[in-house]
Amino acid sequence: MSSRPASATPLAHPTTATTRPALIWTALILVYVLWGSTYLGIRVAVESLPPLTSAAIRFAVAAAVLALVLRARRGPGALRVDRRQLGSAALIGVLLLAGGNGLVVLAESGPPGVAVPSGIAALLVATVPLLVVLLRTLVGDRPRLWTFAGVGLGFVGLVLLVLPTGGAGTVPVVGALTVVAGAISWSVGSFLSGRIRMPADPFVATVYEMVAGAVVLVGVAGLRGELGGFSPAEVTGRSWAALAYLMVAGSLVAFTAYVWLLHHAPISLVATYAYVNPAVAVALGALLAAEPVTAHVLLGGAVIVAGVAVVVSTERPRRAQTARSRGRGGVGTGQIRRS
Repeated sequence: MSSRPASATPLAHPTTATTRPALIWTALILVYVLWGSTYLGIRVAVESLPPLTSAAIRFAVAAAVLALVLRARRGPGALRVDRRQLGSAALIGVLLLAGGNGLVVLAESGPPGVAVPSGIAALLVATVPLLVVLLRTLVGDRPRLWTFAGVGLGFVGLVLLVLPTGGAGTVPVVGALTVVAGAISWSVGSFLSGRIRMPADPFVATVYEMVAGAVVLVGVAGLRGELGGFSPAEVTGRSWAALAYLMVAGSLVAFTAYVWLLHHAPISLVATYAYVNPAVAVALGALLAAEPVTAHVLLGGAVIVAGVAVVVSTERPRRAQTARSRGRGGVGTGQIRRS
Protein backbone atom coordinates (compact mmCIF):
# COMPACT_ATOMS: atom_id res chain seq x y z
CA MET A 1 0.00 0.00 0.00
CA SER A 2 2.64 2.02 0.63
CA SER A 3 2.97 2.06 -2.75
CA ARG A 4 0.58 -0.27 -4.26
CA PRO A 5 -2.10 0.32 -7.01
CA ALA A 6 -4.79 -1.24 -8.98
CA SER A 7 -7.61 -3.65 -9.10
CA ALA A 8 -7.23 -6.73 -6.97
CA THR A 9 -8.35 -9.16 -9.64
CA PRO A 10 -6.10 -9.14 -12.70
CA LEU A 11 -6.05 -12.14 -14.97
CA ALA A 12 -3.59 -14.80 -13.90
CA HIS A 13 -2.42 -17.86 -15.78
CA PRO A 14 -0.33 -20.86 -14.79
CA THR A 15 3.34 -20.73 -15.57
CA THR A 16 4.20 -21.98 -19.04
CA ALA A 17 6.94 -24.40 -19.97
CA THR A 18 8.71 -21.64 -21.90
CA THR A 19 9.00 -19.32 -18.90
CA ARG A 20 12.47 -19.52 -17.44
CA PRO A 21 12.57 -19.98 -13.64
CA ALA A 22 15.34 -17.38 -13.50
CA LEU A 23 12.99 -14.76 -14.99
CA ILE A 24 10.25 -15.65 -12.53
CA TRP A 25 12.56 -15.37 -9.55
CA THR A 26 14.06 -12.13 -10.85
CA ALA A 27 10.60 -10.59 -11.08
CA LEU A 28 9.64 -11.99 -7.69
CA ILE A 29 12.74 -10.57 -6.01
CA LEU A 30 11.95 -7.19 -7.57
CA VAL A 31 8.48 -7.30 -6.00
CA TYR A 32 9.88 -8.49 -2.67
CA VAL A 33 12.59 -5.86 -2.38
CA LEU A 34 11.13 -2.85 -4.20
CA TRP A 35 7.69 -2.99 -2.63
CA GLY A 36 9.22 -3.78 0.75
CA SER A 37 11.49 -0.75 0.41
CA THR A 38 8.70 1.72 -0.42
CA TYR A 39 7.87 2.17 3.28
CA LEU A 40 11.37 3.47 3.94
CA GLY A 41 11.15 5.54 0.74
CA ILE A 42 8.00 7.21 2.08
CA ARG A 43 9.69 8.02 5.36
CA VAL A 44 12.59 9.72 3.58
CA ALA A 45 10.33 11.57 1.14
CA VAL A 46 8.21 13.15 3.89
CA GLU A 47 11.28 14.47 5.73
CA SER A 48 10.93 17.71 3.76
CA LEU A 49 7.99 17.10 1.41
CA PRO A 50 4.38 17.65 2.57
CA PRO A 51 3.02 14.09 3.00
CA LEU A 52 -0.16 14.11 0.93
CA THR A 53 1.36 16.44 -1.66
CA SER A 54 4.26 14.02 -2.14
CA ALA A 55 1.84 11.12 -2.63
CA ALA A 56 -0.18 13.14 -5.15
CA ILE A 57 2.95 14.02 -7.14
CA ARG A 58 4.06 10.40 -7.09
CA PHE A 59 0.85 9.00 -8.50
CA ALA A 60 0.24 11.81 -10.98
CA VAL A 61 3.70 11.41 -12.54
CA ALA A 62 3.52 7.61 -12.52
CA ALA A 63 0.08 7.74 -14.19
CA ALA A 64 1.38 10.10 -16.89
CA VAL A 65 4.39 7.88 -17.63
CA LEU A 66 2.30 4.72 -17.74
CA ALA A 67 -0.30 6.38 -19.98
CA LEU A 68 2.37 7.55 -22.41
CA VAL A 69 3.90 4.07 -22.56
CA LEU A 70 0.51 2.45 -23.20
CA ARG A 71 -0.35 4.97 -25.91
CA ALA A 72 3.04 4.56 -27.59
CA ARG A 73 2.79 0.76 -27.61
CA ARG A 74 -0.90 0.32 -28.39
CA GLY A 75 -2.03 3.42 -30.23
CA PRO A 76 -4.49 6.27 -29.55
CA GLY A 77 -7.27 3.99 -28.28
CA ALA A 78 -5.17 2.29 -25.62
CA LEU A 79 -6.85 4.08 -22.71
CA ARG A 80 -10.43 3.94 -23.99
CA VAL A 81 -12.98 2.85 -21.35
CA ASP A 82 -16.68 3.43 -20.88
CA ARG A 83 -18.17 5.67 -18.18
CA ARG A 84 -18.96 2.84 -15.83
CA GLN A 85 -15.44 1.45 -16.03
CA LEU A 86 -14.03 4.93 -15.51
CA GLY A 87 -16.21 5.51 -12.45
CA SER A 88 -15.26 2.13 -11.00
CA ALA A 89 -11.55 2.72 -11.54
CA ALA A 90 -11.85 6.17 -9.95
CA LEU A 91 -13.62 4.75 -6.88
CA ILE A 92 -10.99 2.06 -6.42
CA GLY A 93 -8.21 4.61 -6.91
CA VAL A 94 -9.65 6.82 -4.17
CA LEU A 95 -9.95 3.89 -1.76
CA LEU A 96 -6.56 2.35 -2.52
CA LEU A 97 -4.35 5.34 -3.16
CA ALA A 98 -5.95 8.36 -1.48
CA GLY A 99 -7.30 6.41 1.50
CA GLY A 100 -4.95 3.45 1.74
CA ASN A 101 -1.63 4.91 0.67
CA GLY A 102 -2.40 8.48 1.73
CA LEU A 103 -3.08 7.55 5.34
CA VAL A 104 0.11 5.47 5.52
CA VAL A 105 2.13 8.42 4.18
CA LEU A 106 0.44 10.69 6.73
CA ALA A 107 1.23 8.27 9.57
CA GLU A 108 4.91 8.11 8.60
CA SER A 109 5.27 11.91 8.63
CA GLY A 110 6.01 14.00 11.69
CA PRO A 111 8.70 14.14 14.37
CA PRO A 112 10.08 11.06 16.19
CA GLY A 113 7.58 9.72 18.68
CA VAL A 114 4.69 10.84 16.48
CA ALA A 115 5.57 9.28 13.12
CA VAL A 116 5.17 5.53 12.74
CA PRO A 117 8.47 3.81 11.83
CA SER A 118 8.47 2.43 8.30
CA GLY A 119 8.90 -1.18 9.43
CA ILE A 120 5.97 -0.93 11.85
CA ALA A 121 3.81 0.61 9.11
CA ALA A 122 4.59 -2.34 6.84
CA LEU A 123 3.65 -4.82 9.55
CA LEU A 124 0.35 -3.05 10.20
CA VAL A 125 -0.44 -2.95 6.47
CA ALA A 126 0.21 -6.71 6.37
CA THR A 127 -3.21 -7.13 8.01
CA VAL A 128 -4.92 -6.27 4.69
CA PRO A 129 -5.45 -9.93 3.65
CA LEU A 130 -6.99 -10.57 7.07
CA LEU A 131 -9.39 -7.65 6.67
CA VAL A 132 -10.40 -8.87 3.22
CA VAL A 133 -11.41 -12.21 4.77
CA LEU A 134 -13.70 -10.37 7.19
CA LEU A 135 -15.26 -8.42 4.32
CA ARG A 136 -15.88 -11.64 2.42
CA THR A 137 -17.59 -13.07 5.48
CA LEU A 138 -19.90 -10.06 5.75
CA VAL A 139 -21.26 -10.67 2.24
CA GLY A 140 -22.01 -14.33 2.90
CA ASP A 141 -18.79 -16.04 1.84
CA ARG A 142 -17.71 -18.91 4.05
CA PRO A 143 -13.93 -19.05 4.36
CA ARG A 144 -12.37 -22.20 5.76
CA LEU A 145 -11.87 -22.74 9.48
CA TRP A 146 -8.09 -22.45 9.07
CA THR A 147 -8.62 -19.13 7.33
CA PHE A 148 -10.38 -17.77 10.40
CA ALA A 149 -7.63 -19.21 12.57
CA GLY A 150 -5.10 -17.27 10.51
CA VAL A 151 -7.18 -14.09 10.83
CA GLY A 152 -7.38 -14.51 14.60
CA LEU A 153 -3.63 -15.14 14.83
CA GLY A 154 -2.90 -12.07 12.74
CA PHE A 155 -4.99 -9.79 14.92
CA VAL A 156 -3.34 -11.15 18.05
CA GLY A 157 -0.06 -10.07 16.48
CA LEU A 158 -1.55 -6.64 15.76
CA VAL A 159 -2.46 -6.19 19.44
CA LEU A 160 1.00 -7.35 20.53
CA LEU A 161 2.60 -4.89 18.12
CA VAL A 162 0.77 -1.79 19.33
CA LEU A 163 0.76 -2.54 23.06
CA PRO A 164 2.62 0.26 24.88
CA THR A 165 5.91 -0.85 26.37
CA GLY A 166 7.27 2.47 27.59
CA GLY A 167 10.56 1.94 25.78
CA ALA A 168 12.12 3.04 22.51
CA GLY A 169 10.07 0.55 20.55
CA THR A 170 6.67 1.87 21.65
CA VAL A 171 4.40 2.39 18.64
CA PRO A 172 2.61 5.79 18.46
CA VAL A 173 -1.04 4.90 19.00
CA VAL A 174 -2.53 7.67 16.83
CA GLY A 175 -0.14 6.87 14.01
CA ALA A 176 -0.85 3.14 14.31
CA LEU A 177 -4.60 3.77 14.15
CA THR A 178 -4.03 5.95 11.08
CA VAL A 179 -2.19 3.09 9.35
CA VAL A 180 -4.95 0.65 10.33
CA ALA A 181 -7.54 3.05 8.87
CA GLY A 182 -5.49 3.11 5.68
CA ALA A 183 -5.38 -0.70 5.68
CA ILE A 184 -9.17 -0.80 6.03
CA SER A 185 -9.58 1.60 3.10
CA TRP A 186 -7.17 -0.49 1.03
CA SER A 187 -9.03 -3.67 1.96
CA VAL A 188 -12.41 -2.24 0.96
CA GLY A 189 -10.98 -1.06 -2.36
CA SER A 190 -9.35 -4.41 -3.02
CA PHE A 191 -12.54 -6.24 -2.11
CA LEU A 192 -14.80 -4.06 -4.28
CA SER A 193 -12.50 -4.14 -7.29
CA GLY A 194 -13.35 -7.78 -7.87
CA ARG A 195 -17.07 -7.09 -7.72
CA ILE A 196 -17.59 -4.04 -9.90
CA ARG A 197 -17.07 -3.48 -13.61
CA MET A 198 -13.44 -2.45 -13.99
CA PRO A 199 -11.38 -1.87 -17.17
CA ALA A 200 -10.29 -5.27 -18.46
CA ASP A 201 -6.63 -4.28 -18.74
CA PRO A 202 -5.01 -3.84 -15.28
CA PHE A 203 -2.51 -1.32 -16.67
CA VAL A 204 -5.30 0.87 -18.03
CA ALA A 205 -7.19 0.54 -14.74
CA THR A 206 -4.07 1.60 -12.88
CA VAL A 207 -3.75 4.82 -14.91
CA TYR A 208 -7.25 5.97 -13.97
CA GLU A 209 -6.87 4.80 -10.38
CA MET A 210 -3.67 6.81 -10.01
CA VAL A 211 -5.24 9.90 -11.56
CA ALA A 212 -8.28 9.72 -9.26
CA GLY A 213 -6.11 9.09 -6.21
CA ALA A 214 -3.84 12.01 -7.10
CA VAL A 215 -6.78 14.40 -7.57
CA VAL A 216 -8.26 13.54 -4.17
CA LEU A 217 -4.85 13.72 -2.48
CA VAL A 218 -4.28 17.21 -3.91
CA GLY A 219 -7.69 18.31 -2.67
CA VAL A 220 -7.12 17.01 0.86
CA ALA A 221 -3.59 18.43 0.87
CA GLY A 222 -5.07 21.82 0.02
CA LEU A 223 -7.59 21.56 2.87
CA ARG A 224 -4.74 20.71 5.26
CA GLY A 225 -2.82 23.80 4.16
CA GLU A 226 0.02 21.83 2.58
CA LEU A 227 -0.10 23.61 -0.76
CA GLY A 228 -0.01 27.14 0.64
CA GLY A 229 3.23 26.61 2.49
CA PHE A 230 4.87 24.31 -0.03
CA SER A 231 8.12 25.57 -1.52
CA PRO A 232 10.00 23.16 -3.83
CA ALA A 233 13.22 25.06 -3.07
CA GLU A 234 13.01 23.95 0.57
CA VAL A 235 12.82 20.26 -0.31
CA THR A 236 16.08 18.41 0.17
CA GLY A 237 17.72 16.40 -2.58
CA ARG A 238 17.32 13.35 -0.36
CA SER A 239 13.53 13.71 -0.32
CA TRP A 240 13.34 14.37 -4.09
CA ALA A 241 15.45 11.24 -4.69
CA ALA A 242 13.15 9.19 -2.45
CA LEU A 243 10.08 10.47 -4.31
CA ALA A 244 11.66 9.60 -7.66
CA TYR A 245 12.46 6.14 -6.30
CA LEU A 246 8.85 5.64 -5.23
CA MET A 247 7.61 6.66 -8.68
CA VAL A 248 9.98 4.46 -10.64
CA ALA A 249 10.72 1.50 -8.37
CA GLY A 250 7.40 1.19 -6.54
CA SER A 251 4.79 2.41 -9.00
CA LEU A 252 6.29 1.35 -12.33
CA VAL A 253 9.03 -1.33 -12.13
CA ALA A 254 7.66 -3.45 -9.28
CA PHE A 255 4.09 -3.15 -10.49
CA THR A 256 5.05 -4.23 -14.01
CA ALA A 257 6.98 -7.18 -12.57
CA TYR A 258 3.94 -8.11 -10.49
CA VAL A 259 1.53 -8.09 -13.41
CA TRP A 260 4.01 -10.14 -15.47
CA LEU A 261 4.23 -12.67 -12.63
CA LEU A 262 0.45 -13.05 -12.54
CA HIS A 263 0.62 -14.30 -16.12
CA HIS A 264 3.71 -16.50 -15.81
CA ALA A 265 3.94 -17.86 -12.24
CA PRO A 266 1.62 -19.79 -9.92
CA ILE A 267 -0.55 -17.54 -7.78
CA SER A 268 0.59 -19.40 -4.67
CA LEU A 269 4.16 -18.26 -5.38
CA VAL A 270 3.27 -14.66 -6.25
CA ALA A 271 1.14 -14.34 -3.10
CA THR A 272 4.20 -14.81 -0.91
CA TYR A 273 4.99 -11.11 -1.31
CA ALA A 274 2.21 -10.44 1.24
CA TYR A 275 4.40 -11.73 4.06
CA VAL A 276 7.86 -11.09 2.63
CA ASN A 277 7.39 -7.33 2.12
CA PRO A 278 6.98 -6.60 5.86
CA ALA A 279 10.17 -8.51 6.69
CA VAL A 280 12.07 -6.53 4.04
CA ALA A 281 10.63 -3.24 5.34
CA VAL A 282 11.59 -3.96 8.95
CA ALA A 283 15.12 -5.01 7.96
CA LEU A 284 15.68 -1.92 5.79
CA GLY A 285 14.26 0.39 8.44
CA ALA A 286 16.65 -1.03 11.04
CA LEU A 287 19.71 -1.06 8.78
CA LEU A 288 19.28 2.25 6.96
CA ALA A 289 17.19 4.39 9.31
CA ALA A 290 18.17 2.99 12.73
CA GLU A 291 14.55 2.18 13.53
CA PRO A 292 14.35 0.22 16.80
CA VAL A 293 13.53 -3.46 16.45
CA THR A 294 12.61 -4.58 19.94
CA ALA A 295 11.54 -8.01 21.14
CA HIS A 296 7.87 -7.01 21.16
CA VAL A 297 8.13 -5.68 17.58
CA LEU A 298 9.70 -8.95 16.46
CA LEU A 299 7.08 -10.98 18.32
CA GLY A 300 4.09 -8.98 17.12
CA GLY A 301 5.42 -8.83 13.57
CA ALA A 302 6.16 -12.53 13.48
CA VAL A 303 2.64 -13.37 14.67
CA ILE A 304 1.05 -11.07 12.06
CA VAL A 305 3.15 -12.55 9.25
CA ALA A 306 2.36 -16.08 10.47
CA GLY A 307 -1.37 -15.28 10.41
CA VAL A 308 -1.12 -13.91 6.87
CA ALA A 309 0.85 -16.97 5.79
CA VAL A 310 -1.86 -19.27 7.17
CA VAL A 311 -4.59 -17.31 5.36
CA VAL A 312 -2.74 -17.25 2.04
CA SER A 313 -1.75 -20.94 2.13
CA THR A 314 -5.26 -22.03 3.21
CA GLU A 315 -7.12 -19.96 0.63
CA ARG A 316 -5.07 -20.55 -2.51
CA PRO A 317 -6.04 -24.19 -3.32
CA ARG A 318 -9.77 -23.52 -3.31
CA ARG A 319 -9.49 -20.22 -5.16
CA ALA A 320 -7.16 -21.71 -7.76
CA GLN A 321 -9.66 -24.51 -8.36
CA THR A 322 -12.50 -21.99 -8.70
CA ALA A 323 -10.45 -19.96 -11.16
CA ARG A 324 -9.76 -23.00 -13.34
CA SER A 325 -13.43 -23.97 -13.32
CA ARG A 326 -14.34 -20.50 -14.56
CA GLY A 327 -11.62 -20.52 -17.19
CA ARG A 328 -9.81 -17.59 -15.65
CA GLY A 329 -7.47 -16.81 -12.78
CA GLY A 330 -7.95 -14.59 -9.82
CA VAL A 331 -6.08 -13.06 -6.97
CA GLY A 332 -6.37 -14.81 -3.66
CA THR A 333 -6.97 -13.27 -0.26
CA GLY A 334 -3.35 -12.47 0.31
CA GLN A 335 -2.69 -11.10 -3.13
CA ILE A 336 -3.57 -7.45 -2.98
CA ARG A 337 -1.97 -5.27 -5.60
CA ARG A 338 -0.04 -2.13 -4.77
CA SER A 339 1.61 0.71 -6.56
